[in-house]
Amino acid sequence: MSDSSILPPARLRPEAELAHDALSTPVLSRAARLARWAGPDTRVDAGAGLVDEQLPAAAAELGLTGEDAAADASEAWRVAVDTGLVEVVDEEEGTVTAGDGLGVLTGGSPQDVLGVWLAALETVLDDASVPDLDGLADALAEGEGPGEIDFDALGWDPEAEAEFLDGVLGNLYLLTVGGEDADGTMVPLPALAASVIVPEDMAEPTDDVLERISDAMMRLDDQFRMLEPAGLVEYRPVDEALMADADEEPAAPVDDTDVARYGMVRLTPLGLYGLRARLLEAGFEAPAVGDLVDKGADALLDGTADFPPAAAHAETAQWLDRRDPLQAARELLAAARGADQGAPLRRLRCQQALSLVGTAAEPALREVLDDPELGGLARVWLAEHGAADVPPPSEALIFWLTIDTVAAQLAAEGNSEELRSLVEGLARQHGGFFDTAWRVEHPATADVLEAMGRLHPDKRIAKEARKAAFKARSQHGS
Repeated sequence: MSDSSILPPARLRPEAELAHDALSTPVLSRAARLARWAGPDTRVDAGAGLVDEQLPAAAAELGLTGEDAAADASEAWRVAVDTGLVEVVDEEEGTVTAGDGLGVLTGGSPQDVLGVWLAALETVLDDASVPDLDGLADALAEGEGPGEIDFDALGWDPEAEAEFLDGVLGNLYLLTVGGEDADGTMVPLPALAASVIVPEDMAEPTDDVLERISDAMMRLDDQFRMLEPAGLVEYRPVDEALMADADEEPAAPVDDTDVARYGMVRLTPLGLYGLRARLLEAGFEAPAVGDLVDKGADALLDGTADFPPAAAHAETAQWLDRRDPLQAARELLAAARGADQGAPLRRLRCQQALSLVGTAAEPALREVLDDPELGGLARVWLAEHGAADVPPPSEALIFWLTIDTVAAQLAAEGNSEELRSLVEGLARQHGGFFDTAWRVEHPATADVLEAMGRLHPDKRIAKEARKAAFKARSQHGS
């Protein structure tokens, strides 16, 4: 995925709702609590971390117990420092004071609060890219100088590890924004690991690739356990009972019945917001539903051309909510005209948009009954809405509308099963369809007839379609 890729649109929750979610995350709420707890006697080391003597008190303030309490308190403090909730005021003395970020959490705008949360997320993502450092002492000992880490001895490539996690989260984002469920569906951990490891042209993964997937699953299990408290994901961990030995990695699931035991993950609404912000920062074009509400009808129809159906519906509904229904219908119809390659799909999106307007659009549809490009669309809409006195279409208009409709479906879905069924129905319902269709004065006639020849399962009919396509190209000199 290059930084010039245009991603499907994200359907984001309102910022006020997301800010509330951000304040409720354990990572940010713990950091804020420690920022309020800190006082004149709080001491930090040279790296701005809490000195060891104060970690038990910090853990107690957060209600943390157990062997990981000090480490969790230290992480919460690091988030507080990184997000500006606390600031070091005297490096030599190691003293701190409340930072500007703390005031943002209580009195800032939702966008300001989300900015603090994004900074906290970066800290957690950095931590999640660091492996288990049990071998850190040996790696430090083998470093070239004091305090330097021999990454080879540690078996850790920081850039590769961060890139791997970014790739996984990028694929999770794509699965979320490309789905019909605005909240995202749970994704099996093996499938997510495989999505960044298995080459696209590999039919069956090799034993080596399967071993890499298994290793990646274990890394991701640890990482998602860390990312869940940040509010990025909802995570169902790998079932520890699958591992016969604590040092062994589980094999990939053999069927779908137990796939959930191997870990399931999905982005939260807050996580979707966070990953989109990171993608935008990295230079990706990552649209969100609502981006087009202030633009014209031409931008709406072109912009939603490649949207998934649910996202196109949501974007169009928001656009219509800001406009007078009749005026909006007239703008949509005007934008749907054209003989360019994208025009058929624009007319399809226009028809779908007009279905949301309701009967208030009827005058606008009647105004274009004689329009050669919109008259067929208008008749279909008026008939579907039970309008009276709708003039019947001519045969030429019926064939033009048929070509336009198939061209739009080709652009929207490619060679889908729905389009195959449409092609079969057309050939079955209209005897001698191809004898007339090649004469239709539509820019997409030849392409549509070629597609029908490619899609129709009956060899005889498919041959007729190809012959008609040849005639159409000959007629238009193309």
